[in-house]
Amino acid sequence: MAPNHLRTALIGAVAIAILCPGTLAGRQIAQTFVGVTYSVRTAKEPRPLTMHVAQVDLEAPGIHFKVSPPDGDREVVRQSTLDFLKQEHAQLAINAHYFLPFPSADRTAWVIGLAASEGRLFSAFESPEQSFALVANAPAINLDPLNHAALVHNNPAFIDGQHVREDVSPWNVVAGSSQIVTGGAVTVPVYRDDQHPNGSLTAGGPSGYSNAKAWADAMTARTAIGLSADRRTLTLFTVDARGGSEGMKLSEVAAVLIRDFGVADALNLDGGGSTTMAMEGANRVPAIVNVSSDNPSGRVVATSLAVFAQRRER
Repeated sequence: MAPNHLRTALIGAVAIAILCPGTLAGRQIAQTFVGVTYSVRTAKEPRPLTMHVAQVDLEAPGIHFKVSPPDGDREVVRQSTLDFLKQEHAQLAINAHYFLPFPSADRTAWVIGLAASEGRLFSAFESPEQSFALVANAPAINLDPLNHAALVHNNPAFIDGQHVREDVSPWNVVAGSSQIVTGGAVTVPVYRDDQHPNGSLTAGGPSGYSNAKAWADAMTARTAIGLSADRRTLTLFTVDARGGSEGMKLSEVAAVLIRDFGVADALNLDGGGSTTMAMEGANRVPAIVNVSSDNPSGRVVATSLAVFAQRRER
């Protein structure tokens, strides 16, 4: 949870805007950074919810990004999103990739899915062990040095899983469990069964997941990343499952991203106790702005995506 002085500074900048009468309200935070709009959205229906959303104008001056870099005896050294924000002197950060082993207190981890940091590609497309939750060769989002954003997919012509079909070079890349918004429509994956022979998930897992009891339907904390149709706006989304917020299904996250934030394509990133959004406050003190489901300092995760932006002059 953010320190009181940061939360007071944020709330002091709030302007109230009603998005859906009687259900969804938005508390819009003044743009502290050039090209970044941060808001806290609350809802009473279908359950109490608190969403933290940052929208980044990819054409704004001074905007650039960095994914946690490769290191250690596996692929990355685990670090909390807040510590990554502080280390890089960034202005905003969210958690990103799923990782293994988990649960674990190990210092290092393997990243699940395509990952690159400033041109260093260190994790490939893959068929994850958690096939009840993560699809094989999940799409990723690439942000190049000029902030051109692209959704990228595995190129099956190469067996190493390190090549994309699109005519781009991986620079800063994040991937998640699946693509939950495609072309402005909800595309949460389903399980293969007699009615869904082309489903991309495998039924089973520790809780016996199926289309009747889907992993995606759990009400939990979520992190998502999305792009507008014109690829100019990057949306970073978190919803809490603590502090009076009760979490969301993936289909609900996808619907909100489409309806309220103009997202055309979105990925579900690691959620639950990993869900973290950290930000440099108006007083220049970095803090977690959401309420972590893990601990007040946030879970030590595999990767985070940092956003660098210029502070607005007053």
